[in-house]
Amino acid sequence: MAVPAPAGPASSLPAPPGPTAPSRPAHRDGNVLRWLLAYTASLVGDGVYFVALGWAAQKVADPAGVGFVMATGAMPRALLMLGGGVLADRLDPRRIVLGSDAVRCVLVLGVAGAVALTSPALWLLVGVALVFGAVDALFVPAVGALPPRLTRPDQFARVIGMRSLAMRLSQIAAPPLAGLALGLGGVPVAFVVAGALFAASLPLLFSLRIRPPAATTATGKHAERTDLRAELIDGLRYIRRHPLVRPLVLALALCELGLSSTLNVGLLLLNAERGWGPSGYGWIVGAFGAGAALSAALVTAVGWVPRAGLVLSGTLGLACASAGVLGFVPVLGVVVGCAALTGLAAGTAGSLNNALLQNAADPAYLGRVTSVVMLTMVGLAPLSYPVAGAAIGAWGAGPVFAGTAAFSACGAAYLLLSPASRRAALPRPAARTSPAPVSRT
Repeated sequence: MAVPAPAGPASSLPAPPGPTAPSRPAHRDGNVLRWLLAYTASLVGDGVYFVALGWAAQKVADPAGVGFVMATGAMPRALLMLGGGVLADRLDPRRIVLGSDAVRCVLVLGVAGAVALTSPALWLLVGVALVFGAVDALFVPAVGALPPRLTRPDQFARVIGMRSLAMRLSQIAAPPLAGLALGLGGVPVAFVVAGALFAASLPLLFSLRIRPPAATTATGKHAERTDLRAELIDGLRYIRRHPLVRPLVLALALCELGLSSTLNVGLLLLNAERGWGPSGYGWIVGAFGAGAALSAALVTAVGWVPRAGLVLSGTLGLACASAGVLGFVPVLGVVVGCAALTGLAAGTAGSLNNALLQNAADPAYLGRVTSVVMLTMVGLAPLSYPVAGAAIGAWGAGPVFAGTAAFSACGAAYLLLSPASRRAALPRPAARTSPAPVSRT
């Protein structure tokens, strides 16, 4: 993404020359594919690290202590995410992602050595989780700010689909890989595998060719260097005033706050309420994941959706409706089908929302826009989990599923009421031309 040019020492890291009007679609562009491989390696490393951390914690702590260790990383992530968005707009996001993976690699390999030499202490695991969460707060907004620096606007939807597909595949690959590493050599080997995956992303990230950062903001004025707090307030004000970014961010926030608790806590309690057992829960969660993965594959293959704003509203509304039905269906097979439909619709809506944000937001603000979206997902949405659990315990799954679905549907309704979102469209992919030479001078 185009962001204000960093001043001074940031230029010490040599950046490969930026691409000039790439002619290939994103899924055939080697530059984009290198970024995707690096991102996937980082995601799988993140998943392996999380399993290894929990396994180490349960060796030295009671269940409450394990929960504390696992939740510790969320605190700096939530507190620092908005600041990470400011830095992603102020600095080169590729350098931030590169530095984040380098720090995580060193951190995880260091804890692997410590755990191999001695029994892991609780304070060590808490410290690692805190540092890891703080680095994540920088990594996530910078990743969201990268696509416009890698490819053309007409390829953003395809890139978002590829990124979503990488996320789904990493969620499938990380747990068994972590289990294999734990079985072969215990916690130290699992941490080493995670560190190796972070290390594997570094040469790929270093080789990326990115567009030069933008020197102007949406007003056409040169970006001014102010303190972080002022830039953060400016970013929030930009979201509030933008006719399309505002409804897109708000709709996604409403969807996350409503459906996240239903899908992460509600499905587990619904399965227990119906007595379907572990296999039933596996079928339900697997169906949702398969639907979401299919949506990512479809967006990647299609690359462009006509009248994207209206399709976004429709798929978001469909996701809310199918999720609301889940709480009232007594037949496992029907619930599995509804879960798959929910994953397909929610995944499509999320991809379209992100692609429209990438196109609508001024590149100078995109890191801050991404940080607000991710703060909702990783910072605020989990706060609704205990509320949803208590509500299901008091009233049963049906009313809670219906209520959270209705709350999320307010996001789809808001999009329909917004003229800017109704008219929102993705740029058509340009006709393929012969590749233009890239200057190496």
